Amino acid sequence: MNTSTPQSALELAVGAFLDDLRRSSASVHTVRNYAADLRQFVGYFTRGGLTPPEPAQVDQLLLREWLAGLHEQNLSKPTIRRKLAAVRSLFDHCLRQGLVQINRAKLLSTPKMPMKLPEVPTEQQANTLIDGVAAGKLERPFPQRDLAIFEILYGCGLRVSELSGMNLDDIDLSEGWVRVRGKRRKERQVPIPGKALAVLREWIAQRHAKQGEPAVFTNHHGGRLTDRGVRGILKLYAIALSGDSSLHPHSLRHAYATHLLSAGADLRAIQELLGHASLSTTQKYTQLSLFDLMRIYDKSHPRA
Repeated sequence: MNTSTPQSALELAVGAFLDDLRRSSASVHTVRNYAADLRQFVGYFTRGGLTPPEPAQVDQLLLREWLAGLHEQNLSKPTIRRKLAAVRSLFDHCLRQGLVQINRAKLLSTPKMPMKLPEVPTEQQANTLIDGVAAGKLERPFPQRDLAIFEILYGCGLRVSELSGMNLDDIDLSEGWVRVRGKRRKERQVPIPGKALAVLREWIAQRHAKQGEPAVFTNHHGGRLTDRGVRGILKLYAIALSGDSSLHPHSLRHAYATHLLSAGADLRAIQELLGHASLSTTQKYTQLSLFDLMRIYDKSHPRA
């Protein structure tokens, strides 16, 4: 006999929303994060044995109370913004299903984020690091794969998930282009620089992979290399070659954008290359370049 407590209408709505995400081919990582945030959202309304409200009963007052509870936990602004985005997406789903008449979560104010300039390796630091990887100073099972990872991250400005998700049929080796599947499954074409293309050709020619494995970058089992695996490879080389444990894949993506901008590339072109939905996201690199210029001025000008 099943004695489990029946799910509330709010819990059923969360379950239906997550199922809808899976059907829309959202990544496992995305579904897992939404599930965790929405489980905590429902948990807020069931604390102390309370019966959670139905979706239509979640009004502005309840949402503000929940949001205040997040602030009382001293959660960071990025975390609160993420949880609020998950709840907004849930009620967008409820609106489409006719469970609510308005998405009241969209009426809540989003915590403002201070502009944070990313840490970016200089051109010399990036080139020195990649040259060090190419020199083969570390005993590694697949040195050509490791070098290709560095060349593609810096040469194409990819997110780590985009790199690990690359398949063989995404690459045009003759023309030097790669089809990139970015956030929300949006695709874009990115040119592959000459050095990166040469290294990539060498890796693909000797690539170790299980039969039928489509991934460009594989692990020692011959399966797809994960995001975590890529981060581990970068950290290993960064510590060994420069003693810097802070390097991560996004450092090279930031460097790609910043160095293009410094060389005179158009901001909208960089936006397309990075796959940013909004130009405002790309504009932080303008601020970064201005910051570098001011630092040079302060250091060099006799009247600074």
